[in-house]
Amino acid sequence: MPSEPLLVARIGKPHGLHGEVTVQLHTDDPEVRLADGARLDTSATPGSGVPRVLTVASTRVHQGVWLVGFEEIPDRTGAESLRGTRLFVDGDRAAVAAAEEDDDAWYEDDLVGLAAYDTAGGLLGEVTGLESGGAQDRLVLRLTDGHQVEVPFVSAIVPEVDVAGGRVVVDAPSGLLDLGRE
Repeated sequence: MPSEPLLVARIGKPHGLHGEVTVQLHTDDPEVRLADGARLDTSATPGSGVPRVLTVASTRVHQGVWLVGFEEIPDRTGAESLRGTRLFVDGDRAAVAAAEEDDDAWYEDDLVGLAAYDTAGGLLGEVTGLESGGAQDRLVLRLTDGHQVEVPFVSAIVPEVDVAGGRVVVDAPSGLLDLGRE
């Protein structure tokens, strides 16, 4: 049975003139996954001009943001074409999880689709994404009324993640789920 590709990062905007891009990390081990020479599959569609495989040429952190350069992308124009591209590595989830040895680490595609409940057991909505941030990640929820909110993905606010059970529990401080409403 072939291994399922694992999301490592999503490419953001270009940085500088020499082809570097910002990346939104989806791995707990970026030093290994984005090491010089690492080859990453892309989510590129045929004919888009984005290579199907990118080779890491450089990686650095600048003001808390991960910057990556690729051998195939020499300049800012090429870097701009990568915006939104997802980077994958082939892998067996069980082997990767064991290697990372972190019980509190989840991949975005493990979380998307989980039902979100409050601490009293009331349905809040559904997890639609995971946004990486400098200080902390944020769980993206679509509430039952269709409103989308982001909640800090920390144990104080998301005390329970049960992937097998298809649910997360959110203990949101007063007003957090109302942010962004008019």
